[in-house]
This record gives sequence, C-alpha cells and structure tokens, in this order.
Amino acid sequence: MSGRDTDASVDEDHPLSAGESLALIERQQAAAQRRLGVNPALFYGPWGVAYLLGFGSIFLTYPTAVPVRLPGQVAVVITGVLFAVATVIFVVTGTRVGRGLRGPSRGAGAMYGWSWTLGFCALAAVNIGVTRLGLPDDAVTLLWSGSSLLLVGVLYLAAGALFQDWFQYGLGMWMLVSGACSVFADVPGNFAVVSLAGGGGLLLAAAYFALRPPCRRLRHERDRVHV
Repeated sequence: MSGRDTDASVDEDHPLSAGESLALIERQQAAAQRRLGVNPALFYGPWGVAYLLGFGSIFLTYPTAVPVRLPGQVAVVITGVLFAVATVIFVVTGTRVGRGLRGPSRGAGAMYGWSWTLGFCALAAVNIGVTRLGLPDDAVTLLWSGSSLLLVGVLYLAAGALFQDWFQYGLGMWMLVSGACSVFADVPGNFAVVSLAGGGGLLLAAAYFALRPPCRRLRHERDRVHV
C-alpha cells in the first residue's frame, strides 16, 4: 500500500481535528519545498544584478551628465564576471529543479532551458552577419542591446504560456517594451534602459518571489511542475 493510500485510510477511519489537519498540511508543504528545493528568485536575481550593474557600468563609460566615468576595460570585466556568475547560478539551479521533475514535465523543462542557449547562439550569428554589412558603430550597439531584450521577452512569453504563468508572461511583455524603448533611447541611453528597465524588472521579479509566503511559492512551483 502506498503512503498516499495510507493517508486516505487514516482520514476515513480517524478524522483529523482542525489543528491536526493544519499540521499535516504544513508537513506536506515543507516536504514538497525540500523536494523542489529552489526559490524562483534564484533565477531572476543574479540576472537582474548582471543587467543592472553590467549594462550600467557600460553606460558609465560614455561621457554623460552622470559625473562618474569608468574606463572601458573595467566595465568589460564587471560585465563579464557578472554574466558568468549569473550563467553558473542559472545552470546549477536549473539542474537542481530538473532532478525533481519526471515524465513530460522533465522533457518540457529541458526543452525550454535549451531554448535559451539555442536562441542566443542564433541571435549572435544573425547579429554578427548583419554587422558585417558595415553598419555604423551606434547601429551595431543598438542592434545587440535591443535584439537581446527582444529574445529574452519572447522566451519569458513562451515560459508563461508553457507553465500557464501570467507573472512570467507579464515579465516577457515588460522585456519586449524595454527592448523597443532601448533602441529609441539611442546610444548610450540604450544601456541605461537595459540596465534600469531590464535589470530592474528582473530584480523586482526576484523580490516578488523572495518576499512571497512559502505556501504561495510552493503553489507556483507545483503549477510549473505539472505541465
């Protein structure tokens, strides 16, 4: 007899009091959280920091009204380190989540995860190919920043549709708008838009999940698992 059948028989033969029922629910939630083991804030937070500080440091390499001016080499190092750390955290966290999935959910999660890698590889190839046509430097800069946020937005829209998650769908729409605005902000304003709107949006998403009560976070993860 399975544990689930045992619980059902106990409920039928010995009805639980309100206090015992609440304690049982809390134990089940705690067990499920340990099994899932990941707060969604770990996905959004590192990328939010990378976007905010990375692209923000690039913005500060340009002569602007902001009194701070960073050398280009410093901005490159800051951006490279932040994005490398965010990538490692994303891979490790995604691997932990993948271990807790079974069946179609595992396959859907793996396919969605690979969509990020494949999408950005294709984006890089397209942008490099277009750049070879001899575009001005400012046009190349706008192309890379705008198209990157565009792809991120589309992938979050896909996640929202795949997992029936309106929060991720809304985040995807925010990224699409931010990407479009970055192009019209010109250089170096585009870096400020990507930093503040793109990175800020991701950090707000991380804060939302970090501050949300555990039971609601659990429900969100459960809904994502049962695709």
